[in-house]
Amino acid sequence: MEIIKVKNYDAMSLKACELILAEVKNNSKPVLGLATGSTPEGLYQLLIERYKSGNVSFEETTTFNLDEYVGLPAADSNSYFYYMHEKLFNHIDLPDTRAFLPRGNASDLQKECLDYEKIIREAGNIDVQLLGLGLNGHIGFNEPGTSFDSRTHIVELDESTRQANSRFFASMDEVPTQAITMGIATIMESKKIILLVSGEKKADAVSRLVNGEVSEEFPASVLQKHENVIMIADEEALSKL
Repeated sequence: MEIIKVKNYDAMSLKACELILAEVKNNSKPVLGLATGSTPEGLYQLLIERYKSGNVSFEETTTFNLDEYVGLPAADSNSYFYYMHEKLFNHIDLPDTRAFLPRGNASDLQKECLDYEKIIREAGNIDVQLLGLGLNGHIGFNEPGTSFDSRTHIVELDESTRQANSRFFASMDEVPTQAITMGIATIMESKKIILLVSGEKKADAVSRLVNGEVSEEFPASVLQKHENVIMIADEEALSKL
């Protein structure tokens, strides 16, 4: 695992932007795996700025998002479909037909999981997968205890994960209890993984990721086994290494 130490969140976002742009420009049909939450927002804003200044086109890009809440319609302001369109898709030239997210309100969720895996395979798997790091080591919505062999599946959200995401909802009662997420085995088939980590509150998780044992009780630890992982982390996140 390559660790790139940066000063702060803005520097982390800028470095990630450089790596993503290099992939989009150097690959004739790039396939990107995207993430949600607060961590990649700075990156997405930079990608929009680069697009608007004429530095990049996403016309030939395909994207797959890691996850989506179960039960939320796409139009719900807390759905990840809504997030991705607000934070990125509405502002760049990525074709709607090549921007994929799991459908959390699909009538047959098991079929949705299988279909999502099939679409990823047909695209040739993911060239660069963007990840954040959960406080409990989750990647995507793969909570502690998730099998390293897992494929896209339905997951019961850990209470700590729901608590962390509750700031986006009016109350904890509104936070979904389930999500559909890309599995760990699916994530590990990505050719390159960029892990973004910022802030002192992530320092313990970073320390365990780098120095701890590989265990399904800390899902992100599986990244130690991937041959091409770049972690971009700021000084606060790296403060316990």
